Amino acid sequence: MASLKGKTIGFGLTGSHCTYHEVFPILKQLKDLGAEIVPVLSYTVQKTDTRFGEAAEHVKTIEKITGEPIIMTIPDAEPLGPKRPLDCMVIAPMTGNSTSKFANALTDSPVLMAAKATLRNEQPVVLAISTNDALGLNGVNVMKLMAAKNIYFVPFGQDHPFKKPNSLVADMTLIPETIEAALDGKQKQPVLIERYQA
Repeated sequence: MASLKGKTIGFGLTGSHCTYHEVFPILKQLKDLGAEIVPVLSYTVQKTDTRFGEAAEHVKTIEKITGEPIIMTIPDAEPLGPKRPLDCMVIAPMTGNSTSKFANALTDSPVLMAAKATLRNEQPVVLAISTNDALGLNGVNVMKLMAAKNIYFVPFGQDHPFKKPNSLVADMTLIPETIEAALDGKQKQPVLIERYQA
């Protein structure tokens, strides 16, 4: 598999606030593996305080881990296409809202612009979904992206089939392996995994 050492990886976060505690250790892991991380945040991540933490604290944590300035606007994300190409763009967590927009070519956040710019360069985009309606109305968008060229998914499963039967969440610990596979043009398998623990 492709090594991550020396690779430039865009890392976008969208508004699945309950998942950040799973994602921050992965940012550090990628950094420790020798990757240069370019952090990109959706407006929701930048501005929304929740019971899972304050937005300003999340921003500080990401800056501390990556040691890089965060891309926070669409104009600042656009150069990731022609001027500052990425080897790979990761979105983790990827909400249902962002999934539906990405699948339908809508670009209304820095994260989606960074992903679009990466696809323009024919480089891989890796998605780690965290959405309550992946097996509902958003299912068509997930499948549309799964069939798209240069888009790869971190393996995912139902996090709670009984309380949230339509919800799918990626196993964030598999992000590095999924990136490595994507850099080789391959989808990490199996894509569908068992996440629920009774």
